[in-house]
Amino acid sequence: MRKTLIALAFLPLLAAPPAQAAPNLQWTTPCPDYGLSPSPTAGLECATLRVPLDYAHPGRTIELTLSRHAATAGKKRGVLLMNPGGPGSPGLAMPAQLLQRMGGSSLPDAYDVIGFDPRGTTYSTPVTCDMTPEQRGAVLGPYADGPRDVVATAAKARVVAEKCGRASTKDLLPHMTTANTARDLDRIREALGERRISYYGVSYGSYLGAAYASMFPGRTDRIVLDSVLGPGGLDVRANQRFAEGFDDRFPDFAAWAAARDDVYHLGRTPAAVTAKFAELAAVRGPEFRANTWNGLYDDAFFPALARDWAGTARTAAGPLDGDNRAALQLQVLCNDSDWPGQLGYYQHAVERERVRHPMFGPAAANVNPCAFWPVERAEPPVRVGGPGPANVLLVQNRRDPATPLSGARETRAAFGSRARLVTVDAGGHGVFTRENACGNAAVLGYLRDGVFPAADVSCQSGR
Repeated sequence: MRKTLIALAFLPLLAAPPAQAAPNLQWTTPCPDYGLSPSPTAGLECATLRVPLDYAHPGRTIELTLSRHAATAGKKRGVLLMNPGGPGSPGLAMPAQLLQRMGGSSLPDAYDVIGFDPRGTTYSTPVTCDMTPEQRGAVLGPYADGPRDVVATAAKARVVAEKCGRASTKDLLPHMTTANTARDLDRIREALGERRISYYGVSYGSYLGAAYASMFPGRTDRIVLDSVLGPGGLDVRANQRFAEGFDDRFPDFAAWAAARDDVYHLGRTPAAVTAKFAELAAVRGPEFRANTWNGLYDDAFFPALARDWAGTARTAAGPLDGDNRAALQLQVLCNDSDWPGQLGYYQHAVERERVRHPMFGPAAANVNPCAFWPVERAEPPVRVGGPGPANVLLVQNRRDPATPLSGARETRAAFGSRARLVTVDAGGHGVFTRENACGNAAVLGYLRDGVFPAADVSCQSGR
């Protein structure tokens, strides 16, 4: 990785304080493998930890499953917890992924790197809504052509909400929140015998990290938030921002496809590719728009997306794309914030977004099961920001289809002098471990070396 010139300052970030009481975790091998071969958790140790289901009324507990890649450096920096987002995405494999992608950087050797399946997920007391495969995408409504489509989507969304309220794990449902997951992080810290933790989270994991840094600022060491949601998390505004992200990112694919018209025949110019999108969307309907949005997450997805447009491939569901992941995603989103309950709100939003973001806006603004959620929130949403150490590094692509730059800027403002924002002139979802040397250098320089930017940083494309 070549040296990158960015304005940096060495802040007095000292080594982690001495550990508290001895850890009470029993680490064993092998780790659960999610039914995948080869195992994504190979080489890691795993342990279980019981935490309160309801922190306001401790008593009943649920189980968390943790993974670890132990530090091998002579002097361990501390512990680095990781979260892949979702919500609903399992995280046991993250330490192994960090070792695979950044093993030559010495970062994985400087920490005990900890992954975990968040509460409600996979190997950590999972939840369910007993959804059919067709219902599992209900968090993002289909593209609505008008008010009647919103009414039709609402009828289906209400059924999903009712299913969640009747499911076999309905007693767990009210406690699946970002605030409680942040409290779980602090229980993990305690079980590890650490006074402070470092953290890396991407996508929704950025909001979880922001919540932890806001709720427990004195227990944070080095915090990196990648592909950053706004300070409201995955609320109704964040859903609508998906359309903004689509518009930011789509020109990258259009230019890529136009440069390969001899292969995919989607148009010789970006304008022609954009016209092809409208033509195909009119024929294939809402699923085509959703598949295109998913294909914008990474440049590596562009060939498959182009084949899908050409009708020579279809996207298959992965082994983890089941009811559990979809159920937890819904439960966290709907429990975390207030969602409008009136259909008129969504009908108005769909028409507004059709003007602002016609390619994807009427999908992002459509109604979902949160409008009919069967339980009331147990506590106010997490208030991101507040006093604390200047130790929050945000890294963000300019053209992210899922977490647009506008949300990252709002979170940057919420943390004020506690945070710095590294903006990368690139597209896709996720900065660290990708191709931009400047973005990688900023994260490595901070997590590994303690170098915190003196001011916000702008990284150029490919540098």
